[in-house]
Amino acid sequence: MNAFKSSHFTFSKSQRYGIFLLIAIIIILQCLYFFIDSPSEEISVNQTELTRFQKEIDSLRLVETEERKPKTHPFNPNYITDFKGASLGMANAEIDRLLNFRKQNKWINSVEQFQEVTKISDSLLHAISPYFKFPDWVNNPMQKATTSNYPFNNKSKTIAQKQDLNTATAQQLQKVNGVGDVLSDRIIKFRNKFVGGFIADVQLQDVYGLSPEVLERISEEFTVKTPKPVQQIHLNNASVDELVTVQHIDYNLARSIIEQRQLRDGFKSWDDLTKVKDFPLNKIDIIKLYLSLD
Repeated sequence: MNAFKSSHFTFSKSQRYGIFLLIAIIIILQCLYFFIDSPSEEISVNQTELTRFQKEIDSLRLVETEERKPKTHPFNPNYITDFKGASLGMANAEIDRLLNFRKQNKWINSVEQFQEVTKISDSLLHAISPYFKFPDWVNNPMQKATTSNYPFNNKSKTIAQKQDLNTATAQQLQKVNGVGDVLSDRIIKFRNKFVGGFIADVQLQDVYGLSPEVLERISEEFTVKTPKPVQQIHLNNASVDELVTVQHIDYNLARSIIEQRQLRDGFKSWDDLTKVKDFPLNKIDIIKLYLSLD
């Protein structure tokens, strides 16, 4: 028993000294931790300066937010397209009413008439009407008789009276107000990308730089009389590889179209196609040239 005790619980002088030193170090560290970890003095904050600084930050944020907002420039409401109408906040039904009105070769000449035709809400009308820009003769009827080059005053030409857009030269196109050397050359180069030329007038919308006003003026003088023959693809049977051959349809959109087609058990109308995720609504008239639902 004594041997066990002496071998396991008896320490030499140096060992006892080491144990004592270790205990002392532990006590000292505990004391240091207590004093060092004591609460620091409270930081003084100048609330007036802080509030002023916060207001400056908020004002800078507001300025940046306003600068990032899309700018709306004055425009003639008669030339609102699907894309323009959607960007203004108009509903599809409101845009359709305007387009149907224009197809009858009628023109909107006042803010009140715009609301009467489109039936948009008072709040939306109040937001967008300050940007409406009508021709001078609308506000000054005396100018109407002397204004001859504005499309409002010209009786629309028949198809027989118009020139063929697929055979038009740059010089002929330049006779349209707003079409110069650059745009006429761009139209012809774009037309030549398609073997056989344009299928329909609506493809002019893809020519960069043509405003709705200029497009309207071109359509008064030109139309596609010799359309490029096209083999339409049946929308409800088309594969991904077939769909991607259509303008404005890439692989992602083609897959989304097929997914939506499966969910709907086939498309029943063109309106069903517009429900496809990320579908380019402003390009549907061009896309429809290459597809069929029959």
